[in-house]
Amino acid sequence: MASITEIINWLLEGDVSIQYQVFRDLLSEEKPQLQNRIAIDGWGATYLSKRKPDGHWGMKFYQPKWTSSHYTLMDLRNLCISPKNQLIRESINMIATHEKGHDGGINPSGTVNESDVCINGMFLNYACYFGAEEEKLKSVVDFILSQKMPDGGFNCRLNRSGAKHSSLHTTLCTIEGITEYEQNGYSYRLSELKQAQQSSVDFILQHQLFKSDKTGKIIHHSFLRLPYPGRWRYDTLRALDYFQYSRAKWDDRMQDALDILLKKQNKDGTWNVQAKHPGKVHLEMEKAGTPSRWNTLRALRVLKHFSIPI
Repeated sequence: MASITEIINWLLEGDVSIQYQVFRDLLSEEKPQLQNRIAIDGWGATYLSKRKPDGHWGMKFYQPKWTSSHYTLMDLRNLCISPKNQLIRESINMIATHEKGHDGGINPSGTVNESDVCINGMFLNYACYFGAEEEKLKSVVDFILSQKMPDGGFNCRLNRSGAKHSSLHTTLCTIEGITEYEQNGYSYRLSELKQAQQSSVDFILQHQLFKSDKTGKIIHHSFLRLPYPGRWRYDTLRALDYFQYSRAKWDDRMQDALDILLKKQNKDGTWNVQAKHPGKVHLEMEKAGTPSRWNTLRALRVLKHFSIPI
């Protein structure tokens, strides 16, 4: 297997957004000059070039799926482009002003009255990263908290078809947003959000990240694959990456998911992109079935956070 130095050098041959996060997360070095380059070089520049004069990407906020404003903004947030980017801030302000439903949530649908908590969790994630006005987020927070389920998590079907059990997909999307809200200094109903975040973490851990809490069987084999970008879909690497980002402490119920992740490591120390969510995209960052800088970076920062030797 390649040494960690060789793997990091390979990562640093990638896009500037990868370089920035390698220095920040693996080498503990802040490189603001690299972060500033994301908007003018590589993937970040390509995404920004697709922005339309009306402030949207794609056709509108949620259409078509992966090239819409919503998923483009999520991708830009995950690239860690500068949160001070003015064009992105303008787009988010527009969405927060004009895309709300009667229940206060962000609702892109013209035919479904009830907002989707999964979309709102993702919106909270990138809106907080890019410094949206707290006043514009209050109704989103109110809506998210109204959707918390008795078992501790969230399910986007609760207010649409009366779901009885939380969804790992929705729960992770929502707590990613809550964590970003807290880390960026927002305060409205923060204590309630933190309680929801903790109960959601407990819900994920109760399922050992991918198992039925009743039978112990794998809920869905797609949870063990390694796609990127993840979009709204849950997988165990995304969950583990969330735990490192939120500075969670080790819990033995993470072990089985971590063991599977380690088994997926290639002999050269990298991890592959194992799957792609189908649909039109602005650009293909990596090809399925090949070594992935995104997945290698994410896996390594998980191992670093939990002090697990490679």
